[in-house]
This record gives sequence, structure tokens and C-alpha cells, in this order.
Amino acid sequence: MKVVSGKFRGLNLKAVPSNNTRPTSAKVKEAVFSMLTPYLVDEGVALDLFAGTGSLGIEAVSRGYKTAYLVDKAYKAISTIKENVDKTRANESFVVMKTAATEALTKFKDDQVKFDLVFLDPPYRMKITEQIIKDMVEGDLLNPGAIIVDETDYDIDLTNFAKINLLKEKNYKDTKVALYQFGG
Repeated sequence: MKVVSGKFRGLNLKAVPSNNTRPTSAKVKEAVFSMLTPYLVDEGVALDLFAGTGSLGIEAVSRGYKTAYLVDKAYKAISTIKENVDKTRANESFVVMKTAATEALTKFKDDQVKFDLVFLDPPYRMKITEQIIKDMVEGDLLNPGAIIVDETDYDIDLTNFAKINLLKEKNYKDTKVALYQFGG
């Protein structure tokens, strides 16, 4: 697993030593960032809510984001994220949090943290994407124009979210990647 582009390009990242974490494949990661290219902002704030290895947040910082919050509740994942962040030698650009997603969202709301780019890649069995997006909108955690990248294995229904618009959607075998934009 490597950083694809930007200031950390070619950096080898460690995988989580567990069968419980499903890292985003290199092919899907390249496709995601290709889809994202017109929407990337310099100096933005990114969130990788189910970070696993931290590779998506690290890739965002590599491509110009000021800060990436890397959240996971698994000890092995957090240990791996910290090792991968250390490899970047840009630790000040990352906030690593060992907590559940819902607790992280509450903390972000309390601290008035807002995001420009959000990666959602929860364990497929959880099927919680709609609830997380609802919580983010209601908690005022998204800057106008923020992009949400959702990686799932099922169809999600965001028709009840007036401020969330589908930009792009692609299927890669059993993985569906969708880009949404928050209207503000």
C-alpha cells in the first residue's frame, strides 16, 4: 500500500495486522482520488471516520489538505495509523483519535470542527452511512461545498437530505464508491 500522489508520493504504508480491517484497495483509492480531483481544496480539513490504516487521510494531506482527522476505535488500527503518520514526518498535520464514530462526531460538534472532505468506509455489515451523514449535517460539521466519499457494498438512500447531492458513483466489484456534496 502506497501514497499515490503529492508530497508523500510513493511512501509505503503499513497494513493493519488483522482480518477485521478491510483496507481500500490501491485501484479503488486511485479511482476515488481521480474522481475527487476537481473538488480538492488546498488547506482544507479532512476526516477519515473509519480510518483503518489512515491511508485516505494521509493521501488527502499529501495532496494539499492542511489537517486530517483519523478516527478508528480498534487498537490495532490506531497503532498502525500512528506508525503510518510517523512515516510522513508531518505529524502536526494529523489528529489521531481512538474512539467510536458517534463519539468522535459529538466531540467535533462540541469543538466546532468543520470538514471540507469526509471519507466514510464503515465495516460493510454496519450499514450506518445515512445516520452518520444525518448526524454530520445536523451537527453542523460540514463546510459549504464539502465532499463526502462513501465506500459501501449496498445502495444508500439520501433523498431525504435536501443539502446532500450525489456527484458521482462507480462500482468496483463488490464496492460502491459515491461522491456527495454538501450544499451548505
